[in-house]
Parts: sequence; C-alpha cells; structure tokens
Amino acid sequence: METRVLVAYATKYGATGEIAEKIAEVLREAGLQTDIMAADKVTDLTPYQAVVLGSAVYMGKWRDEPAKFLEDNEKALAERPVWLFSSGPTGEGDPVELMKGWRFPDAQQEVADRIQPRHVAIFHGAVDTKKLSLPERLILKGVKAPTGDFRDWKAITFWARAIAEALKKEAS
Repeated sequence: METRVLVAYATKYGATGEIAEKIAEVLREAGLQTDIMAADKVTDLTPYQAVVLGSAVYMGKWRDEPAKFLEDNEKALAERPVWLFSSGPTGEGDPVELMKGWRFPDAQQEVADRIQPRHVAIFHGAVDTKKLSLPERLILKGVKAPTGDFRDWKAITFWARAIAEALKKEAS
C-alpha cells in the first residue's frame, strides 16, 4: 500500500500555509502521495497513513483550528505517525532560544503526549506589517518584535526530507 500523507495547518496571514506547502512539496518529491489542507477542512483521517500538523503561533498559543483538530482526532492520530510544527518567532538566531525555550503550546501538550508525535519542530515565521491591523502593529512595535520574513527554507526542507525518509523506511 502506498503511503498517503496529510499535511494540515492553520495560518492567519499565509506564512504558515506556505511552510505547509513546502513540506507537502518535499514529501511529493520523495514519492509520497501527499494532500495539504487547512486543519478545519479535514473531515476524515482514514485515507492517511501519516499526518503532519502545523500552526502559526501567537503569544505562545496555536491557532484554534489545529488545536481543535489535535483534540478531535486524538485517537486516530495516536494510531499513525505524526509530526507537529509551529511557526512564529521572528528575528535572527535559534527559534527555540527566541521563544525562550518554548517548543509547543501548554494547552495541547497533554494531547500531544498521548499521541506521541515523532518530532515537534518550531520554525521561524514571517510578519508582513501591511497585513496587520493597527492594534497588531502597535503590539509588535511595543514588544519590539522584528518584522520581515525569517523563515529558514533549508531547515524546513531538511525536516520534511527526514519525515519522507522515515516513512519510506517504514514502508519497505
């Protein structure tokens, strides 16, 4: 049976969606049948042998859609390989250091522990101030958050290739 992978995500302004698209592209290039869709659009995990789930992070929290997806599909996710990713920190340096050691939202940690994901990653994000509301721009200015695109496409590609290698090894 061919391995079919779901890449599900939630994004506010598109940057996390673009990361999910890159992950799906790398998985397809590795020969894996891969579907990508917004987490709140997924209705059935039955066709998938593996899942990659990601979310944009705001103030240490995942968006509601992937958090709900994780909780609603806990049993099905526990039965298949799962990888989780977050995107959010901007600026130069290690994303975990920029997030002061934060790796995953506390509110979803218990569910993630039961699912036992293969890996949890955090990637740099992107902030386009033109897409932000006035209150969001003021908050960013107040906390002196760097703006711009800080996504590390090499790190994202490397991570996705590791997923592909693991799945292909298990299928053989």
